[in-house]
Amino acid sequence: MAGRIEDYALIGDMQTAALVCRDGTVDWLCLPRFDSHAVFAGLLGTEEHGFWRLGPAHAADAKPPTAARRSYRGDSLILESEWDTPRGTVRVTDFMPPRDGAPQLIRIVEGVTGRVPMRSALRMRFSYGRVVPWVHKHEGRTVAVAGPDSVWFDTEAETYGKALTTYADFTVAPGDRIAFTISWQPSHKEPPPLPEPEASLEATEDFWREWVEHCTYHGPYREAVIRSLITLKALTYAPTGGIVAAPTTSLPEDIGGVRNWDYRYTWLRDAAITLSSLLRTGYREEARAWREWLLRAVAGDPENLQIMYGLAGERELGEAELDWLPGYENSAPVRVGNGAAHQLQLDVYGEVTEALHLAHMTGLARHDYASLLQLKLIRYLEDHWQEPDEGIWEVRGPRRHFVHSKVMAWVAVDRTIKLIESGDADGPLERWKELRDDIHRDVCEKGYDKERNTFTQSYGSQELDASLLLIPQMGFLPPDDKRVIGTIEAIQRELSTSDGFILRYPTEGEHAGVDGLPGDEGAFLACSFWMADDLAMIGRVDEARKLFEKLLALRNDLGLLAEEWDPRLQRQVGNFPQAFSHVPLIDTALRLTASGAYGG
Repeated sequence: MAGRIEDYALIGDMQTAALVCRDGTVDWLCLPRFDSHAVFAGLLGTEEHGFWRLGPAHAADAKPPTAARRSYRGDSLILESEWDTPRGTVRVTDFMPPRDGAPQLIRIVEGVTGRVPMRSALRMRFSYGRVVPWVHKHEGRTVAVAGPDSVWFDTEAETYGKALTTYADFTVAPGDRIAFTISWQPSHKEPPPLPEPEASLEATEDFWREWVEHCTYHGPYREAVIRSLITLKALTYAPTGGIVAAPTTSLPEDIGGVRNWDYRYTWLRDAAITLSSLLRTGYREEARAWREWLLRAVAGDPENLQIMYGLAGERELGEAELDWLPGYENSAPVRVGNGAAHQLQLDVYGEVTEALHLAHMTGLARHDYASLLQLKLIRYLEDHWQEPDEGIWEVRGPRRHFVHSKVMAWVAVDRTIKLIESGDADGPLERWKELRDDIHRDVCEKGYDKERNTFTQSYGSQELDASLLLIPQMGFLPPDDKRVIGTIEAIQRELSTSDGFILRYPTEGEHAGVDGLPGDEGAFLACSFWMADDLAMIGRVDEARKLFEKLLALRNDLGLLAEEWDPRLQRQVGNFPQAFSHVPLIDTALRLTASGAYGG
């Protein structure tokens, strides 16, 4: 059985990523890209679906020992895990070097004290655990081949095959260093170059050290901010600049339930807010690369903006179920692809426009097509903002007039007006000012419940929605507006869990709720960070700081967050690690630092 979600560490090379459990098992790795088929899919099934365990030897019927300590080496994505055994201490260093050629996962075993018997067990399974490859030797190297894929396994340790698994049994003493590497290569090509583990380790450490040096944030939450920034960088697909929402699929929002989705794509919303956090912390090159990705992705059809695209801008992300995988802790179905790609979500126009506006305001060199795109998006909204949509949470029930969607349509128009007023674009300024006023009036009249003094999830509904917390953050209304304060307090009353975290919206247990799905879910971490932001904005800074620090305490020992927190099970749930959790962490840290609302 796979570990708890928070038991995993992330390593990656900015083209794909692996999850490494506390017991030294790699249970998830897609090659060569984030959205490729997994070669290790044990996370969503069993060991039969692929894994790579490297750690102290143990009895066949015993549970693998977990590391006594683990951490990232400094400000990097190099994982170091240490086991204390009766025979001594051993360290395993796991990393994926940033690459131009073949993707590699390198694991270096180092003896610390004593003499420790070790074992590597490598079971490669292609196509998400369904295909057993042909494993053979080629010029002294082990290679696994299946269809278009090949994975090459290199080590100085002696290996042998048993039960369709490749093993290595060896012992390390102080000073011993034994490396193991897997490299992916298209099966029709020549073998990839022999790995150079020690040189790759040094180069990887240098890469991360130099990248982190560009960070402009030096406040009291620097450790948390840096780890979140590194995570966001790891979720960036370097060849194109696209940013995945998470490196996993189908980690459940409700353990044992059906709320399991594939997040290995570029949501415009998630990528736009990631861009904003990177810009605010000094990372303009990533912002430039994402803007270029955006312009390529929407080229030729900007009016029909999709909410998500593939890593290189692919439009077709058809959803399918992998019925041979039982799912994480029997949370089925396991899905690949995402049918929400073609939903209408009007808020995305606002997020994209806000990101382009922020890039412009922070001095990113002007791009004529970016300005043209922004104008095209507003012309689309002019004709469509009054339509119902699926909203920010991608409901699979009927479309509604979601208040957040209308607010973000207002944001899109407002930021475009500012672009025209700056002299960097031409457009019907007075007409769009009227449009901005019309949207604002419509939201305040139809999306506000006067009796309860709160905005509601959608026009005519009684339900609340945590996305309403973005109203003051987007400048739709000032923080001291009584309607804003009333909405914040209503969400605290009606959408808070027992431990003070925030749900996205009400769910209905066994019955399908507003999202068209049965089951419940945990507290959505982004929403809880938004609450901390709002509390700071309305002057309740001590309360904001306490909530923020409670949220920081939910991170795993390596500073990573999934999408949600299950207050009943007291554990992380949802895809992991999640950009949409780490971005608001950064934003809230910046806001609290600016306000002086921090302890110590």
